[in-house]
Amino acid sequence: MTDNHDRGLQFDLATLFGRRRALSLLGGAGLTLVACTPSTTTTSNSTSPTTGSSSTSSSAAAGTALEEIPQETAGPFPGDGSNGPNALTQSGIVRSDIRSSFGSSTRTAEGVQLTIELTVQHPDGKPYTGAAVYLWHCDINGDYSMYSDRVKNENFLRGVQEADASGKLKFVSVFPGAYSGRWPHIHFEVYRNLSEATSAGNKITTSQLALPESTCKEVYGTTGYTQSVQNMSRTSLKSDMVFRDGVDRQLATTSGNVQSGYTAALTFAVE
Repeated sequence: MTDNHDRGLQFDLATLFGRRRALSLLGGAGLTLVACTPSTTTTSNSTSPTTGSSSTSSSAAAGTALEEIPQETAGPFPGDGSNGPNALTQSGIVRSDIRSSFGSSTRTAEGVQLTIELTVQHPDGKPYTGAAVYLWHCDINGDYSMYSDRVKNENFLRGVQEADASGKLKFVSVFPGAYSGRWPHIHFEVYRNLSEATSAGNKITTSQLALPESTCKEVYGTTGYTQSVQNMSRTSLKSDMVFRDGVDRQLATTSGNVQSGYTAALTFAVE
């Protein structure tokens, strides 16, 4: 059997598009398919759920005219070829579930489940059909795969997805930890299409998604996030180096609980 691992993004795209054509013939639905320097934190191997739920709303509705989302730093751990390794050229990066590494490792990141639902649109409210989003964030300990010593050989919590006809796409991940100096956040880059999502030089914007305080406190009350409680207590959205100039267009809407997981949703505009 031919080994299709590590044959590059171009192979993934060819496979993906071929699958779409097959689904079309069968009448099936199409595939739907930023400064950070974390400090060393204590490693944990378990997450103990607690009861409770939250629903925090701030994201604009899809179809509403919006200002473009603010451009932000990709930070020192982008994994897009601009600062060391490039996950975008690795076969397997186009995926919705980013909890596990792919390729030579299949290790799964620990933590409370978090589904990230993004809606990409043009400033006039029209969906940005076909836009590709590369998303990444730290793990439960504040470490970044491909860079931090403990997870340097991993590539989990990184993935690329394509916006559907409504501009929507989704990632299944785990809730990121809070590390010293930063508010809990998620990084992402937007590309015009999947074919251009192979190098940072092709991106049209880089930004970050902020997670609501109430949801962070619920999650950080579970086993494994102890260090996040201390780190989060020393910062705020108003003092965070990225979000202190305003977070209205970057603060996600969240719902769910620690038992069944959370959903963080954000509708944003790019030109």
